[in-house]
Amino acid sequence: MAICFRLRSCGAPRLRPPPPGRLLCPRAGASGPAPSPAQPRCYAGGPAGLSAALLRTDSFVGGRWLPAAATFPVHDPASGAALGMVADCGVPEARAAVRAAYEAFCTWRAVPAKERSSLLRKWYELMIQNKDDLAKIITAENGKPLKEAQSEIVYSALFLEWFSEEARRIYGDIIYTSAKDKRALVLKQPIGVAAIITPWNFPSAMITRKVGAALAAGCTVVVKPAEDTPLSALALAELANQAGIPPGVYNVIPCSRKKTKEVGEALCTDPLVPKISFTGSTATGKILLHYAANSVKKVSLELGGHAPFIVFDSANVDQAVAGALASKFRNSGQTCVCTNRFLVQRGIHDSFVKEFAAAMKKSLRVGNGFEEGTTQGPLINEKAVEKVEKHVSDAVSKGATVVTGGKRHQLGKNFFEPTLLSNVTQDMLCSHEETFGPLAPVIKFDTEEEAVAIANATDVGLAGYFYSQDPAQIWRVAEQLEVGMVGVNEGLISSVECPFGGVKQSGLGREGSKYGIDEYLELKYVCFGGL
Repeated sequence: MAICFRLRSCGAPRLRPPPPGRLLCPRAGASGPAPSPAQPRCYAGGPAGLSAALLRTDSFVGGRWLPAAATFPVHDPASGAALGMVADCGVPEARAAVRAAYEAFCTWRAVPAKERSSLLRKWYELMIQNKDDLAKIITAENGKPLKEAQSEIVYSALFLEWFSEEARRIYGDIIYTSAKDKRALVLKQPIGVAAIITPWNFPSAMITRKVGAALAAGCTVVVKPAEDTPLSALALAELANQAGIPPGVYNVIPCSRKKTKEVGEALCTDPLVPKISFTGSTATGKILLHYAANSVKKVSLELGGHAPFIVFDSANVDQAVAGALASKFRNSGQTCVCTNRFLVQRGIHDSFVKEFAAAMKKSLRVGNGFEEGTTQGPLINEKAVEKVEKHVSDAVSKGATVVTGGKRHQLGKNFFEPTLLSNVTQDMLCSHEETFGPLAPVIKFDTEEEAVAIANATDVGLAGYFYSQDPAQIWRVAEQLEVGMVGVNEGLISSVECPFGGVKQSGLGREGSKYGIDEYLELKYVCFGGL
C-alpha cells in the first residue's frame, strides 16, 4: 500500500540517538501533575528491586521520551501499592505517534532486509542480557510468579530472533503467463504503519510477537499497551533504542483506562494507519473491527477463547493430570489458551478428578510472585476475582461440587484459591463463558461424539486439548475440533515457530511462525510486457 504519497514530504532522515528518557526515580506513589521536561520523573525500585535503567514513565515517540499533560498510576496487583505514575496519552499524542511512525516508515521500508535483521537480532540480544530485570518488571505490574515472568521474557525475545531471520526470507514469485511477450511478477511489500494494541496478561510477549513481524517486514509501529502493564512496553522501547532501532520505527503511547477507548478509536481510524493488530477480548475486537471497516484496514485479531480439555478413557491419567495443571494454571488461569472446560469420559472420570485434586494441592502454591516457590500469583484486579467468584457461586447453586478451593485466598483481595469443581453441567456459566482465572470445572461425558459436540458448542475457537492413546481417535478428534490450535497429549502448545490464532470469533490471521510476517505485507502484481 503506497501510502507515502499522501503527504507532501515523507522523507525521514536518520536522526541522532535520542537523549535518555526519564527514569523511574523520586518516591513511590508520587502523584500530581506531570513534571516539566527539566525534571526527571522516577520512582524507587520498590520491594522488587526494579531496574532504574529500564523503568520509564513517559511515552516513546519518534525516538524521544515525551511526557504527557496527565499521568495515571500503575499498581502492583499483589499488594495494591503504586509502582509509579505513567504518561496518560490522549488522542493528540496518538496522532503524533502515528505521524512519527509514518515518516519513519518512508525510510525504514527501504532499509535492506539484512540491516533490519541485524537490528532485530541486537534487540533480541539485549532482551536476553536484561532478562532478569525485565522479568521483575512483569511480576511487579502483572503479578505472575517470577519464574513464569522469566520464561515469558525468553519467549518474547525469541520472537525477535525468529523474525530477524524471517526478514531475509520475504520472497516474491515470477509467473509465466500464456502470452509470450509478457512476464508476471509478484512482489511482497510492507503495508505501512501498524497500530499494535496489546493485553496485560503477557505484557512483553504479545508485543514482540507482533512488532517483530512488523519490523522485519519493513513496517513501523505504534504500540498502545494495556493500562495495567505499560512498564514492560516502555522497557522494550528503552532496549529498542539501545539496539539502534531508528527513531519513529517503534513508538509507545501508554494511556489510562479512561482514555483507552478514544485512543484506540484514534489509532484505528487514522488514515495513515493501514494495519491494526489487537489481542484482547472478543467484544473489544468487534469494536475495533468496526472502526477499521470504515477505511478498509487490514486487521489481525487474537481474541477470547473457551478451550476444552478432553480426557478419553484410553488416556494416561498421570500425563493428563500433568497436562491439565500446565494448561489450566499458568499465570493463574489468565491466558487466552488456558483450559476453560475439562471434559472427562465416564470410565476415567473419578480417578482423574481424584488425582487432579491431589496434584493441585501438592503442586500449586499461592503467593506474591516474588516469593520463592510461588506458582499462583494474584489475579490482575478485583474485577477478575469477582468473575471467578461469580462462576463458582453459579455452578454450586446449580449442583456442582467444590472438590478443592472455591473462595478468595487470605493473602489479599486479588488472590483466589485454585479451584476444582465436579458435577458440572452445560447450563452453568463456567461451561459457556471464559473464566480467565484459576477455576477448573469438570464435565462428565460418555461418547467421543458427545465430547466433540460439547467442545464445539461455542462461538469461539482458539485452542483445544485432548488426551488419548487411540491413534484413530487422535486423528478424528484433532480434525473435528473447531479451534485454530490443538494440543494432543500436550498441555503447552505455544512456540515461536508455530502459527498462533483461532477460528470463529476467536480472531483473524495468525501470529508467529513463517506465516506471521504475511500479516504485515501486501502482494503487488507487476505485468512486464514488450519482451
